[in-house]
Amino acid sequence: MPDQTIPPLPTDQPTLAEVWVEHTAQEFIHRDVEATLRTMTDTPQVIAVALATGGRGREAVRDYYARHFIGRTPQDTRIELLSRTVGGERVVDEMILSFTHDIETPWILPGIAPTGRHVEIPIVAIVTFQDGKIHDEHLYWDQASVLAQTGLITATSLTALGIDQAKVLRGPTTPLNIPPG
Repeated sequence: MPDQTIPPLPTDQPTLAEVWVEHTAQEFIHRDVEATLRTMTDTPQVIAVALATGGRGREAVRDYYARHFIGRTPQDTRIELLSRTVGGERVVDEMILSFTHDIETPWILPGIAPTGRHVEIPIVAIVTFQDGKIHDEHLYWDQASVLAQTGLITATSLTALGIDQAKVLRGPTTPLNIPPG
């Protein structure tokens, strides 16, 4: 009878969660665009759904990271992990992001001068992998909550992106980084 033993998984390859942790460390702690990109496939996609911003393809993601995101986070930015689900080729994190809006942060408040206000928002990151590297990041948060916490709207003056949020996830050719309205 042949040996029915299942061979162990290779231990020299990082798990999906470890790759994601390294990726976010490069974004928020080391603030290194190229090191962040090394955790990604050659054709990554990043979409901040609340604003329909991000990039599709390596150069567009590099540009988004360099001009809008990496190095554009306040020094007191903290991420509190609430839950993590890992399965197949996907990691889903539910987090609380907190920061003081004391610098321009075009990835979350494009075109808005620092308000000095503290912000805490739930964020969901759905991260898809190919061959052990990040291929897609879809990031969800409630932009109205961000605007209210920074004093930019009141409960009676809600602003919303509308249907374009859903369009960017369904259509790979739908433009990103288009201001609402």
